[in-house]
Amino acid sequence: MRLVLRKIRAVIWSAVLASLILAFGQIIWGALILVNLRSNPATPWAVPLMALVLWTMWNYLGGAWWPHSTSRLRRQSLRAVRVPREALGWTLVAGLLSIVALAGYWIVLFRLVKMSPNAVPDFSKYPFWTAASAIAMSSLVSPITEEAAFRGYCQVILEREFRSYVPVVLSSILFALAHVTHGVFWPKLSVYFLVGLVFGVPAYLTKSILPALPVHIVGDVVFFTLVWPGDATRRLVAESGMDKWFCIHLAQALIFTGLAILAFFRLAGSTENARARP
Repeated sequence: MRLVLRKIRAVIWSAVLASLILAFGQIIWGALILVNLRSNPATPWAVPLMALVLWTMWNYLGGAWWPHSTSRLRRQSLRAVRVPREALGWTLVAGLLSIVALAGYWIVLFRLVKMSPNAVPDFSKYPFWTAASAIAMSSLVSPITEEAAFRGYCQVILEREFRSYVPVVLSSILFALAHVTHGVFWPKLSVYFLVGLVFGVPAYLTKSILPALPVHIVGDVVFFTLVWPGDATRRLVAESGMDKWFCIHLAQALIFTGLAILAFFRLAGSTENARARP
């Protein structure tokens, strides 16, 4: 019974920590860009200021500054450590293949189930430099805060209490639940759960959040610019029928899923080989 209670406490504590880290970055960036666009949209001053906030947050979570008694624990919890080139390469390959597959799943599910589209900020009425800077920073804030929160602190806590890939599954569930702000729709939450697996597996295998970070950034850029803007115009298959684009996106999802799985197996093999070397 004590063991069960300890595991439950670990899940709750990991969820609380992840939520606090995520909220810290997202709320500050949301407030800064809102004030920036309302007060002086011609000058994107919120971007360098948010870069300083991210740098400070990353260093503190990585063990810098007071209290020094927790420095080692914070550094271990963030686990932003370098990995061998082979593991980094296979993480990038598996991640990029997964992004293509996930984009296909998202579009297919939007054609099958009626859902409200994700809100995408409209920067068309602002100067190009301001819009480009804001989009670039948005594509950094979410990956950095989410990787630190869920594949860092959250998953590290869970890995101390659970074996095998259970921590990856649990952190992916918590990651999906953190996106209920995009709507409580099972297709969306299912895709976010898969996203959690795509980023959580490399963190588990390599013991680092760094390899999946560039993949996460690319994924956000792809969905912000190519996928989510078209959600509002997607017609349900029940209304328009199964056209060629639906079949293409379904094939895209299935084919790239298979390729991504093969790449993840290669990643697992490369990490095992690295650990076996003296």
